[in-house]
Amino acid sequence: MKRIALLSGITFGAIMIVLSFAIAAETILRKFFSHSMGGIDELGGYAVAIVAPLAFIVAAHEQAHIRINVLHGQLPLRARAWLNVVAAVSLSLLALFLLYFTFKTVQDTLAYRSIAQTPWATPLIYPQGVWLVAMASFAIGTLVIAARTVMLAFRGDWQTLDRRYGPGSPQDELEAELADLKARDGMQSDEVKP
Repeated sequence: MKRIALLSGITFGAIMIVLSFAIAAETILRKFFSHSMGGIDELGGYAVAIVAPLAFIVAAHEQAHIRINVLHGQLPLRARAWLNVVAAVSLSLLALFLLYFTFKTVQDTLAYRSIAQTPWATPLIYPQGVWLVAMASFAIGTLVIAARTVMLAFRGDWQTLDRRYGPGSPQDELEAELADLKARDGMQSDEVKP
């Protein structure tokens, strides 16, 4: 799962960098040369549709999705562990719903042989096919996480369940941010040295 999250993050970053260069080029061409490449907005829509599930994978793996944990830290260990199971299963159900919606959209696109109403007139099955694969990856990733949480719960391994799949405490988040800041400061001081 860690490799999938890493690969998803790298792919997300690469697509966003390419898109930002394309948008910058489009803006410069329009501003200074009164010319447009046409279709960059279409490309941006495809990119966002594809990278969103990739970002979801990273967030699910890193437990970076938003969870309201005002009471979580006040509960007994077993109750916190079961809430973690509920959160993981709920996220996987959401991922399955999104996968179903994506599949139905792709199915309709195939049935109607839809093309984009843009200058490129792209057959929509191509970007939507990639979107479907990305959404399936997200669904599979969340199902793996949900299965692991359920297995840990049935084993009664509450400590591991809470440690691996629980939201971090505010203290944990503060320590992580301070460590990141320290690492960045260390990198900047290394750059300054001759």
